[in-house]
Amino acid sequence: MKGNIILSLLLTITIACSSQGQKNETDMAQEDKMPQIKPEWKAKLSEEQYNICFLKGTEAPGSGKYNKFYEPGYYQCVVCGNRLFDSETKYDSGSGWPSFYDMHSKSGLAFHRDTSYGMMRTEVTCANCGAHLGHLFEDGPKPTGLRYCINSLSLEFVPESKTSSVK
Repeated sequence: MKGNIILSLLLTITIACSSQGQKNETDMAQEDKMPQIKPEWKAKLSEEQYNICFLKGTEAPGSGKYNKFYEPGYYQCVVCGNRLFDSETKYDSGSGWPSFYDMHSKSGLAFHRDTSYGMMRTEVTCANCGAHLGHLFEDGPKPTGLRYCINSLSLEFVPESKTSSVK
């Protein structure tokens, strides 16, 4: 019995971490609407980036290029270039996805209730373009206690050498 429960939970987590996007858009909370996708945004994204940013998919754990990446700079939205996270707040959560304990600014992100796959989570989106970035959890380190668990494919890194004129 206990083994069946664990197997069921693992199956649910595996489905939730599918790189194929949401199977059913109604799985997201009613208040969430698909963002208006500008043709130039869709044209610049790879199929995988589009799947994550606009179909609310996710990359496989440990597969993202920024998971174990710790260079100085900042991370912006791959769709619209909105500055989202600073490298100083990135840490290794062991989750398999890039994790940050704080955002760059309160106006850069939007948060939505996500009840897909029978779980209660907080979805994180770009406040500018509405792109799905990942999820927010309350199991991060001090000083915030938060973990922004973000897909590498939704991010673009800007090295510190290019940030001197951008703040």
